[in-house]
Amino acid sequence: MKFRIALAAGLLTLTGCGAGGPAAPATEFNPTDVMFLQMMIPHHQQGIDIARLAKEHHLRPEIQVLANAIDVTQVNEVADMKAWLEGWAQPPTADAAPDAHAHHGGNRLTPPDEVAELKAAKPEEFEKLFVNILTAHQHNAVELAQTEAAGGAAFKTKDLANRIIQSRTGEIKQLLGFLG
Repeated sequence: MKFRIALAAGLLTLTGCGAGGPAAPATEFNPTDVMFLQMMIPHHQQGIDIARLAKEHHLRPEIQVLANAIDVTQVNEVADMKAWLEGWAQPPTADAAPDAHAHHGGNRLTPPDEVAELKAAKPEEFEKLFVNILTAHQHNAVELAQTEAAGGAAFKTKDLANRIIQSRTGEIKQLLGFLG
């Protein structure tokens, strides 16, 4: 019984109820949170497009499974990110000026010419190019998420950033293994 009471008190404290004091408001966010979401949405959308190219090619099953998982995961994450920005009454897109993102390392999208090269790749070249481009793309996601993890204020965006760091780092290791 004492354990249940202690557990309940701990949970109340963690959620901002009880003697532990109030939790930060759910709407608390800062410019880093907004920038992260505004930059990660197009990054994810590009990742979805890259992952969906795998469906058009004969790839090893384990690569196909990873591409499908990336597609599903990122579609769900984009929906969440858009909803958060809307809930904060923030624009869904970032400033398009090239210099607007210099302070956090610039645009983290895969260059359009690389995506075009992947789309035009011959079947015998596609898998290796796909793995290389997707590896770099996921690395860029990790770098952007690290910016949020270090400077964001909103719990949900920092949590997403930490999940991206962890999952995409795992995907990168898996992708590098495919290059063997």
